Amino acid sequence: MLRRLHHEQPESFAFTPANQAWAEAQMTKYPEGRQASAIIPLLWRAQEQEGWLTRPAIEYVANMLGMAYIRALEVATFYFMFQLQPTGSVAHVQICGTTSCMICGAEDLIGVCKEKIADQPFVLSADGKFTWEEVECLGACANAPMAQIGKDYYEDLTAEKLVEILDRLAAGDVPVPGPQNGRFASEPLSGLTSLKEFDSGHKQYNASAQLAVDLGETVKRIDGTEVPLVTPWLTGKGGATAVAEKPVKAAAPKPAAAPAAAAPAAAPAEGTRPAGLDAARDSGADDLKQIKGVGPALEKLLNSLGFYHFDQVASWTADEVAWVDENLTGFKGRVSRDGWVDQAKTLAAGGETEFSNRVKKGDVY
Repeated sequence: MLRRLHHEQPESFAFTPANQAWAEAQMTKYPEGRQASAIIPLLWRAQEQEGWLTRPAIEYVANMLGMAYIRALEVATFYFMFQLQPTGSVAHVQICGTTSCMICGAEDLIGVCKEKIADQPFVLSADGKFTWEEVECLGACANAPMAQIGKDYYEDLTAEKLVEILDRLAAGDVPVPGPQNGRFASEPLSGLTSLKEFDSGHKQYNASAQLAVDLGETVKRIDGTEVPLVTPWLTGKGGATAVAEKPVKAAAPKPAAAPAAAAPAAAPAEGTRPAGLDAARDSGADDLKQIKGVGPALEKLLNSLGFYHFDQVASWTADEVAWVDENLTGFKGRVSRDGWVDQAKTLAAGGETEFSNRVKKGDVY
């Protein structure tokens, strides 16, 4: 398929300050002279900022990465994830038209798009809120027919349901993604025939839909106010910060989160914060990297929270573990996942673990 740049282009492009900081942090992932490897995430960020990928944006990214314009254009025109024409201000609707969805009614969904949005793909709706296209298989065949709207899958659709979803989106609402016929995930319509003891736990929706609901903005484009990019590879190099400094996202409808530069104590309150120390004891800090799951970056983070010794970790209660798990920025859930408390109890008592032995021998890097 021939893909060309749109015939109408803006005069210029520049990242917002937050997106510029994010882009520069992305570039540091790669060795000197290899910054061009960041081309896809930077083009994607530019598209998220503008809604589509403009020629000035492609050239701006190429200049950042020291690439010839043609090389950046090759990437932008090759991958269908990049939209080379304006898209709807609310969402771009992608209807799967491959075999399973076509058999189950994709043509009816395309008919809805032609009626509600525009007669042709990639044409803005009258109100400018939507565009649409037919795409190849999106991998939700068991829940056919389906559509990707923004970043989320809406599955088990009917024409009537798609009309309702588009109307709600146009009105500023965000319908719950996932199956639209009452299914939890992709189990048989007649009910489970195996794994009948399956329990979805306390979640109302499947994992993907639940995450979208928790975020509260499933069609919103990335705008630079998200959780900061963690860059542990910069730690210790010329005093570079371990985290790109950008504001933490305030995700509706949740209360606004604390700024990224705030002290870890200002993070979401869950559990009880363990007592910390202002500094290591006179004997010196323990090598917390002997705890499986703790690397140099995590050890530094733990020290910043006031935790320097095995016996401190060993004494954490379940409530305190919950707090630490929640406040390990970029490493949430590590305490529980790797069993830090049990390991620390052994080490605090003067014992050794298989992992600590490997650390001492220099077998762990």
